[in-house]
Amino acid sequence: MEVSNRPYPSVEIKIDRILENARTVQGICREHGIRLSMVTKVLSDNLEVVSHLVDAGIDCICEARIDNLISYRELDVEKWLIRIPMLSEVKDVVRFADASLNSEMETVRALNREAAHQHRVHNVILMYELGDLREGMMRDELMASVREFGELENVHLYGLGVNLSCYGQVLPSERNMAEFRQVVRDVEEEIGRPLEIVSGGNSTSMEMLVAGTLPPAINNLRMGEAIFFGNLPCKDRPIDFLNRDNFVLRTQIIELKEKPSMPWGNQGDVNALGVSTQFVDRGIRKRALVALGRQDVNLYDIQPLDKQINVLGCSSDHTILDVTDSERDYKLGDIVEFRLDYAGLLALMTTKHVSRKIV
Repeated sequence: MEVSNRPYPSVEIKIDRILENARTVQGICREHGIRLSMVTKVLSDNLEVVSHLVDAGIDCICEARIDNLISYRELDVEKWLIRIPMLSEVKDVVRFADASLNSEMETVRALNREAAHQHRVHNVILMYELGDLREGMMRDELMASVREFGELENVHLYGLGVNLSCYGQVLPSERNMAEFRQVVRDVEEEIGRPLEIVSGGNSTSMEMLVAGTLPPAINNLRMGEAIFFGNLPCKDRPIDFLNRDNFVLRTQIIELKEKPSMPWGNQGDVNALGVSTQFVDRGIRKRALVALGRQDVNLYDIQPLDKQINVLGCSSDHTILDVTDSERDYKLGDIVEFRLDYAGLLALMTTKHVSRKIV
């Protein structure tokens, strides 16, 4: 994707702060015998930033989209596809991913056939359902699938993994980690060897990692948000030893006028985005339009750094701000800055209309 090189709107990426977080988290993982697989999907396919991470010592990256792994094909780093592969993409998965997460044996069989065609062996990490109810096999299906690997010559059972927190908000705990540990033991007994990868979750495992309460059997974590945002997902709490505010959204004021706070004329039930808005009459207010809209990002995922700005709403390409109470005397053409959350950055890095600037 060819990304805009216009100065605004733009996402500023504070690379040194991110690299410091990556080194810190990787160091903690190593202290506990855990390999870090860094989830880079929030960057879309930003080769420059991922290259910096690899140069800093990250030796495994995880992506949900095979196109991003294709963009990184020249990087000397292990590459995992962490969204369950589509049957339509197995050719590229075998060619460009060193390993993939799987929960359907039909897909694994297709990977096996394609790997044979390419004269390769593809690494498979089977996902076990631990209660979050996204991807994963139930126990009986998992054990039957493990036994089938003995008949498949071009896929290798690389390991087991679990997903937590992303859908059902289920957090890692000593109880569900103990269940996973027992499943790992049963699988290893069935195949007669230790698994190379036992992947116990994502950034929500940070608390147990630091406390040293993850079972010794777990030797891998897939983490992204903790490193990029210094934040503990699901609890929405800062991690005090990591850098935060590593990304800043900047955009320009394109209209600045004093206007009434209540629309006038006959109104429909919803606006152009299908949203019903309740307006409050606050009299004449100083309002700024900025060049940013719902096509770029959801307003719930950004927050003005100037806390005296009130975000009134948006349309597809405009965002309306009330700057009346700000101590800053905003002018046409001034830049307004926003703090981002994970979902906000995910959207902004996917659109070609927002430039990226590494600082």
